[in-house]
Amino acid sequence: MRIMPRYLPAHKALVLLSGLAEIFLGFSLFFPVTKDLAIYGIILMLLVFLLVHFYMLSSKKAGAGIPKWALILRIPLQFFLIYWAWFYLQF
Repeated sequence: MRIMPRYLPAHKALVLLSGLAEIFLGFSLFFPVTKDLAIYGIILMLLVFLLVHFYMLSSKKAGAGIPKWALILRIPLQFFLIYWAWFYLQF
């Protein structure tokens, strides 16, 4: 919860909602009829989660003791994950 940016409301509800969305989207990948929609949902979530990565860089408390180099490395990794998800739209 401490990695949630302060400007977002209802931290606990958002964490719960994002977890449920991740589970739902993950299961949706198993079905050809919902696969593409699930991939778009995953890409959207990865883009929204960039806010958390930047917030963790800007706040020592939100950084949770993770070395700054690791926090910086997570940003290009996030873009790689977005590309990886996008790649599966081709199949």
